[in-house]
Amino acid sequence: MNHNPVRGMDHIGITVADIDAATRFFIDAFGAKVLYDSLPLEGEDNKGEHNDRVLHLVPGTVVKAVRMLQLQHGPGVELFQMEGPQQREPVRPCDYGLQHFAVQVNDIDEAVKRFERAGGKMFTAPQPLTFPAEKGEGNCFCYGQTPWGSVIELISTPSPLPYRQHSDLERWKP
Repeated sequence: MNHNPVRGMDHIGITVADIDAATRFFIDAFGAKVLYDSLPLEGEDNKGEHNDRVLHLVPGTVVKAVRMLQLQHGPGVELFQMEGPQQREPVRPCDYGLQHFAVQVNDIDEAVKRFERAGGKMFTAPQPLTFPAEKGEGNCFCYGQTPWGSVIELISTPSPLPYRQHSDLERWKP
C-alpha cells in the first residue's frame, strides 16, 4: 500500500513582539480574519517546563498570547507573543531556517500599497517571474519586511504556471 499520510500545510507560526500590532498588520495588509485566541493576551501567562519541552523554548520563556488568523486561501497564520531571556532578531533570507512565506495576490500593485500602508517595507517593486517553471504573462513577485522583521513574498500569477500544467511534477523539466 502506497498511502501518503500528508494532506498539506495547516498553518505557519510567527513569533512577534506585539500580537495586537501584528494582527492589525495582517488584517490591514491581507484582509486576514481572527479565528480564535488559544491564549488571550489578557489571560494568564503560559510558562514552565512543559512549554519549554514541547516548544523547545529557552527556559524562562513566557508565552504571553497565541492567536490564529486565516487568510482567504491557504494555511492559517498562528501568532505567538513571547518574552524570553534569549530572543534573537528575525532571520534574514540568507540565514538557515524558515526565511519567508509567500502570499498569493490577484493585484500585486494594490497588495504592495496595502502592505506598505499597514507598516511593511517592500525590498523592490514587483519583478517578473523568470524561472521556466513559473514564467508567464504578468506573473510577478516581490519581497517585503513586516514591521517586526519577518520576510513575506507577494506573488501574482495571472498566467498558468508551466509546472502546474504537468501531471508528473517530479519529472517536469523546462
